[in-house]
Formats: sequence, C-alpha cells, structure tokens
Amino acid sequence: MSWLALFSYFFGGVFVTNAIPHVVSGLMGRAFQSPFATPPGEGLSSSAVNVLWGFFNILVSYVLLSRVGAFTLNDARDAAAFGLGALIISLLLASHFGRINGGARPPRK
Repeated sequence: MSWLALFSYFFGGVFVTNAIPHVVSGLMGRAFQSPFATPPGEGLSSSAVNVLWGFFNILVSYVLLSRVGAFTLNDARDAAAFGLGALIISLLLASHFGRINGGARPPRK
C-alpha cells in the first residue's frame, strides 16, 4: 500500500463529504454558500450552482478513489483513510457553516 493511495483516499473522503451539503441544498431549491459566491465560501449561490458544484466534488472523489491504487472498503487502511478525510472535513464544515448560519452553538433555553 503506497502513501499516495492513502492520501488519495483521504481526499476522496473529503470531496464526497463536501458534495453532500451542496447537492442536498440544491435539490431542496435553497441557495447555499459556495466558492463561487461573493464573498467566496460565505455568500449564497443558487441551487443550480450548488448542484453542479456538488456533482463536481463527486466526480473528483470518484477519480481519487477509482483511479489511484485499488480502493476497497474491505481494507481497513483504505476505509480509515477515507473515513478520516470525511470526519475532518465534516468538523471543519460544521464549524464554518455554523458560524455563518447560526448553528455554531446550541440555542439557549
């Protein structure tokens, strides 16, 4: 197992996880932050832009997982690299979007 393949699987997890909020928001017809908004990553982009950006992320993830090495979920190292990438980007995105959308802290009672 090469470090390059594990690196690729890590970023495969990052990209597929990043696709989720964009595709879901787009399918719901909601504007959402994207790199194409003003300011990038904070302003809102249309639902169509988010669907396209989400599917681009899925495509990048597919290339990283299927064209580098021989990714398999049965291999604990492959799954761990993918899962670690997904977990790290999930926490970073939760923090970033939470600040913007008011979800950084639970509401006070």
